[in-house]
Order: sequence, then C-alpha cells, then structure tokens
Amino acid sequence: MQTALKTDVLIIGAGPTGLSLAAQLGRFGIDCLIVDQKEGTTELSKAMVVHARTMEIFDQLGLAQQAIAHGSVVQQVTLLHEGNISARLNFADIGGQLSPFPFVLVFEQSKTERLLYDHLRNHGKDVRWQTGLTSLTQSDEHVLAELQEANGTMLQVEARYVVGCDGASSTTRHLTGLGFEGSTNPRLFYVADVDMEFEAEPMSFYGTFGGHSFMLMFPMEGEKRWRLIGNVPEYDTSQTNTISHGELEIRVKTLIKRPLDITNVRWLSTYKVHTRHAERFSAGRCFLAGDAAHVHTPAGGQGMNTGIQDAYNLAWKMAFVLNGYAQPSLLDTYSEERLANAKNLLKSTDQLFDIASADNWYIRFFRDNLFPTLAGLATQFDATRAAIFPTISMIGINYRDSSLSQHYGDQALPVKAGDRMPYFLVDGVGVYDRLTAPTFHLLLFSDGSEEHRTLEKSVRDEHSNWLDVSVIPLYPRVVELFGVDKPFAVLLRPDNHIATLSLRLSAADIRAYLTHLNPAAATTLTTN
Repeated sequence: MQTALKTDVLIIGAGPTGLSLAAQLGRFGIDCLIVDQKEGTTELSKAMVVHARTMEIFDQLGLAQQAIAHGSVVQQVTLLHEGNISARLNFADIGGQLSPFPFVLVFEQSKTERLLYDHLRNHGKDVRWQTGLTSLTQSDEHVLAELQEANGTMLQVEARYVVGCDGASSTTRHLTGLGFEGSTNPRLFYVADVDMEFEAEPMSFYGTFGGHSFMLMFPMEGEKRWRLIGNVPEYDTSQTNTISHGELEIRVKTLIKRPLDITNVRWLSTYKVHTRHAERFSAGRCFLAGDAAHVHTPAGGQGMNTGIQDAYNLAWKMAFVLNGYAQPSLLDTYSEERLANAKNLLKSTDQLFDIASADNWYIRFFRDNLFPTLAGLATQFDATRAAIFPTISMIGINYRDSSLSQHYGDQALPVKAGDRMPYFLVDGVGVYDRLTAPTFHLLLFSDGSEEHRTLEKSVRDEHSNWLDVSVIPLYPRVVELFGVDKPFAVLLRPDNHIATLSLRLSAADIRAYLTHLNPAAATTLTTN
C-alpha cells in the first residue's frame, strides 16, 4: 500500500543538520517533512563541542541558554609531554567582546540532537523515524520521493525541494548522481567514552603527542567521564580495524605517562579519516548539507557545527523563494557559498590534523618543542586571543566573494559585505537581540541628524513584511569596528551576514540589492 504526502521541503536525515534545517524552516513558516532510518536521536556522544557561531544560531531559536545549562565551558587546554605539563592554554573568556558566547562549549552530539528534537516537538513537528529514501524523480515544479517505513509501507512524497542531511553515505547524494571526491587517511584512529580515574585540573582538556601517536582527552558531564581520541602508529603492523578495551588502556597509559585507571568503556569505535566534498551541493531541486555534502578530519571540532551552519544558510534562501520574496536563482548561492567554505575548511583541518598526527621528524620536533610554548604565549594576551578566536569559533567565516555580497565602497573598511555582523552592545544589550526576526535587517547608524529618516520611512512603508529597520547611534565601539565616523547603513541578510554596507544612506543602494534578489520586490522604493 502506498500513501501520498505533500510538503514544501522533504528533509532526509534527522541528525544535527536535518533537525537544524527543520527548526530554521519553522521560523519562516515553511512546511517540511523530516525522515530518518534510525529509531530516534542518537545516544552516542559523537561530536563534542559547539562553537560560538553555532551558539549565536541557537540563540535565535531560543536554545542557547539551555545548551549552556547542560554543557561545560572549556577553561583550559593542558599539553603534556612525557608525562609533564609543557603548556597551559588559557581558553577562559577567549572571545572577549567578539561574541555573546566568547567560549568553547562542550555539548556533545547526543545532547544537541535532543535539544533540537525537543524544540521541533514543542513547535508541533516530529520526525518520521525508521523511514528511508528509496528513489527520487525530479520535474521542473517538484520532486517525487519514494520512502519506505520499517513495516514495509511505501510513502510517496511530493515536495518542492529535497535536502539530503543523511550523512557521509548519503542515499540522497547517490540518487542525484553527485560525485564525492577526496581521500582517506590510511592510519587507524579511535574514539572512546570511558569512566576513568585521573587527577585532572578543573575544566581542562588534555593533549599529548608521542613519537608516532597523539591522544586528546576531553572531560564530559558526569563523574569521572572522559572522551578519548587517538591514533594507532603506522609502524604497528599488528593493527586491525578494532581495538580491545584492554589495548585501549595500554595505549592511553603509554602516551599520558600519568597515573590513570579506565574502569569502564561506555563506547569504543575505530575509524579512518576521510576528506571529501561533493562536486556541487545541489542538483536541480535536490540539495545536500552536513556530512552528505562534506566530510573532513575532526581537527577543531568543526564537523557538526558546519552542518548546522549549512542548514542556517540554506533555510532562509529556501524560505524566501517559497514565500515569493526572491527568485529561484537565489538557491544557486547556497552551493556557491557553502562549497567554498567546505573547501577552505577541508584544507585548514587537514593541516591541523597533519600537525597532530604526522610522523615526520621535523613535525614531531615542532609539536614537542615549539608548539607548546607558542600556543601557551598566544593564549595569554588579549590581542592574540582576539586573533585566534574568529577561526576557532567560526565567527570569522565570510562570504565576501559571494554574488550576494554587494560592495558599495567598502573596500577600504575593515568590515565588508559578506562578513558576519560584528557584535557590540546597544544601550547595554547585545545588537543580536535586535536581529532575531527571520527577515532582512536594515541598520541605520546615525549621529542624530535627520538624514536617515527618509530612508527609514520608505523602507518601513514598503517592505515591512520582509525587512525591518533599526536606528543605532554611532557609538565609539561602532566607529572602532567599522572604521566609519559618519552615518552609514548596513543591510543584513536573515543569517546576519552583511548584504551590503553603504556610506551614502541611499535608498538607491538598498533598491539595487533588493532588485538583485527579485526585481518585483524593489520597484516602489523612492530614491533619496
């Protein structure tokens, strides 16, 4: 028997990426159906950290404080060498004034999925668990998807768009015929969640590097619970694709060289590290996000965060097309922006992972003798912490080269179209508190003159349904961040990246951008 369903967006996969996409589409009032072959959200910890940019996204959903309440803020990274402390890296409040969440949060994937799933259910949505994709057929108007439930029932879904959030072995990617090029590291890696007796400093991560191996230890919520990540040396010809619990403890003790006792192994998995990305992130009306679109090394804890940010980028674009505010060509910019980001991410995480795991003598010398001192010094000074944080936290990701970024005279400014909106306080409250609505935002930075009022009234009158306006004084912090000491305007996309920055407070610049999205949307704006 076959059941027919109809929806705007069919989401394949209910991991962090798929759940995030459903949550974001809900903000815009877009109907979606989300399915997954699993029985429910994962019980495994898997990905460990949530970065500041993801926390900013969670905050728009009203979820950031829940994550903080059930997570742990990293205060310090302690590096060991031959059992001795070689450096302490200060991560406490490392982001300073750069984000409302100036820290790294330990909040594992199981908690992230549950947080997002509960949010969906609280908003009247659920996941069709134990339901898998079997076929896709596209037309100019929609996609027909065949799904199969665990009891054998077949579902036919007609959707305007389909998004594959179904992991590295994505059925969606396979059915759309998109390539997945890259490489596989030949070394064997392992990850384990354990109960361990170990004398540790409060809220400190630990890392150590041996001649041929590395080990990372992350404290987890609960009494004496730890996440261990490491590799099997290349010279170990006895290695198989598995590691016993006893062998795990031997490897950990050999590297840490400090008293410890693993009393229980809750989860142990071995894996090979893959570095791959799809040739494109879309094919017709079908899209890929998260691990279905790109996989990379675990360096920096970027994977889960990147998938959530893929969803954030795609959701507003789909919503604007489905709601008639933009032409379908807007969706082409998803692959344009996120594929470029994935390529940069793969390159940077590969380099970090090579430093951590490579066996070359000169890299070992750098790891053992130079890196601890340099890293320790870098995290002690505000200037270097401020330089490091945008990369760690992912707030530094920009779309300056995107076709959606219009540069009207911002070339000489430190902030440009495509950048994430800088964070600062307005009357003691974070500027992001003004940017929670799922819409475009026009920020008019004023010195108190009347110059901005004509533009403000025109925009409010003609585009209040999908663009809001805020007037903000030219605070010293604003002048410092933007390098501008006279009135100017910033048009923000719904994902709080800058669409354009105008020094002229001109309706013509705003009209030009709106016309770029949809010619019919900007015909009534009056030029100053």
